[in-house]
Amino acid sequence: MLTTSLALTVVAIALAVVAIYAGIRAMSGSRQDSERMGMLSEAMNRLVEAQAALTGRMSQMAEGQAAAQNHVAERLQAQERNVTKFLDERLAEVTRRVGENLQKSGDKTTESLSQLQERLAVIDSAQKNIAELSQGVLSLKQLLSNKQARGAVAQSQMEDLVRDMLPPDYFSFQHTLSNGRRADCLLRLPNPPGSVCVDSKYPLEAFARMLDAETDDIRKVAAKDFGRDVEKHIDDIADKYIIPGETGDVALMFVPSDSIFVELQNNFQAVVQYGFKRKVFLVSPNSLWAILNTVRALIRDAKIREQAEALQAEIGKMAEDVLRLQDRVGKLGTHFKQASEDIRQIEVSTSKIVKRGTNIAQVNFENAESLEQAKLSLADDSES
Repeated sequence: MLTTSLALTVVAIALAVVAIYAGIRAMSGSRQDSERMGMLSEAMNRLVEAQAALTGRMSQMAEGQAAAQNHVAERLQAQERNVTKFLDERLAEVTRRVGENLQKSGDKTTESLSQLQERLAVIDSAQKNIAELSQGVLSLKQLLSNKQARGAVAQSQMEDLVRDMLPPDYFSFQHTLSNGRRADCLLRLPNPPGSVCVDSKYPLEAFARMLDAETDDIRKVAAKDFGRDVEKHIDDIADKYIIPGETGDVALMFVPSDSIFVELQNNFQAVVQYGFKRKVFLVSPNSLWAILNTVRALIRDAKIREQAEALQAEIGKMAEDVLRLQDRVGKLGTHFKQASEDIRQIEVSTSKIVKRGTNIAQVNFENAESLEQAKLSLADDSES
């Protein structure tokens, strides 16, 4: 507002100066016009008065502006102090929160690093185990590529199952039969079915070719070879390990791989039926475990029957002893009855003797009547 008034005053003075200048230029053209000179003098006086008023006004305006500037400066300083105080408080709060967050972040980072180190240790251990497992798988693959080693693995697995499930008296490993053939295991079972031979076979080569076949034609050829190999194993077992009168009429072919067994059951039913025809049953580790568990139950039942027969024999002998004891007790009772009668007779004789002694003691030998009564009493006692 003050700046606007000052600007208007300056403009008015400028206009007056311009007017005076114009009047002087006009006077220079007609010096004889006295009226115009009077007017010019009057205008000059007004200009001086206006200038004085302007000077006073400008002084007042300067004082007001200085006071306003001081007031504004004071307000600005007060606001600056408030702003500074607020900013200091906010900065302290932000600093505190940042410090707490940094501490929490540091703790979490430390914990995360610790967990990461633990997980890295676990991963490192797992990698070592995977490396060892890979080496073991490679070794197993090399082992299974050897036919003899593969057969030894199958036989060892079968022996572990049999040894864990049956008592030692009911099986024999590498048992030689009467035809000179040696069975991997002979199960000595009660009749029926009698002794059963178990032979381990691992038809892996054709099975592996069938799995790795890249075309259907190659897979069909490998499947045909696989089925033919299994049938050949069935024929060998049926011809070697089923001997009438020595073994039962069935034999077991142990396939140590459940995957091969499942493949035979699902996709080679003709081979399985051929085994039934030759009385050679295919078993896997799981099915052999179930069979051996059933055999163990049969063995336990047979033992229970044997024990029951022995128990019945002992009970029969005990019944004979009870009858013999009953007879002897009867005889002893008869003896007791006879002894009781003899004791009663003795008591009767004793009472008679006591009574006679009493009568004799009471006899008055001087009285003939009393003596006669004593004789009669003694005669009665002797009759009784």
